[in-house]
Amino acid sequence: MRTIVATHFVSLDGKVDPTGGDPALHDTAWTFKTVDSLPEMYELKSQEQEEAGALLLGRTSYQMFAPVWPKMDEFVRYNTLPKYVVSTTLTEDDLVDNWGETTILRSLDDVAKLKETDGAEIQVHGSVSLTRALADAGLVDAYHLLVFPVLLGQGKPLFSDADKAAQKLRLVEHEAYKNGVQKQIFEVVR
Repeated sequence: MRTIVATHFVSLDGKVDPTGGDPALHDTAWTFKTVDSLPEMYELKSQEQEEAGALLLGRTSYQMFAPVWPKMDEFVRYNTLPKYVVSTTLTEDDLVDNWGETTILRSLDDVAKLKETDGAEIQVHGSVSLTRALADAGLVDAYHLLVFPVLLGQGKPLFSDADKAAQKLRLVEHEAYKNGVQKQIFEVVR
């Protein structure tokens, strides 16, 4: 059985994408504009790329990453991995042809079946709505978080507010960097 790892940049107040307030911080710009960049805080991203067996993305993240990641030297290995996109609206004609094998999954049941296959971990990058749905369905096995020392206020939260039982996590690795960013790696306790 494969594991699903949700990997995210997140603010201290649990947001991954601001939707209001400072227009200069929209989308992923907040991660670059709120702290000084340090190479060591991105070592986790290199490690993840080596450990990945596949990428699992929501439609919106796929449509943002697909035109860009194949051209970036930082993501060479990701370009060779199978990609799975969870979408009820995406069609085969919407897929790019220069980013390797891509399969459209239509439901969380399809994701659960994918988890039952053999192989290395499946990583979820971006895809906040998908991450929340996967977590609510009990399909996330680990979280790799880079927590930024900023309160974004309004925005997309990493975790849902669904009425469900508490989910215990085990902190397996952590590190704090000079710029205040913290690496936190949690395993889901079942």
